[in-house]
Amino acid sequence: MSKLKTYFREALYELRKVTWPTKKQTINYSIVVIAITILMAIFFAVLDDIFTWLLSVIL
Repeated sequence: MSKLKTYFREALYELRKVTWPTKKQTINYSIVVIAITILMAIFFAVLDDIFTWLLSVIL
């Protein structure tokens, strides 16, 4: 039990050293992630349509 207690104590100590992002940074990073996700979804949808068209032409 003391090992578990030590583990949590050390984990909390390490968490206090973390530099957490500001609210503005978090919002900006979230917007970037959402935008890239949307762009990648569009890219793969277009790619899928191209391959579907190519296969229909070939077959």
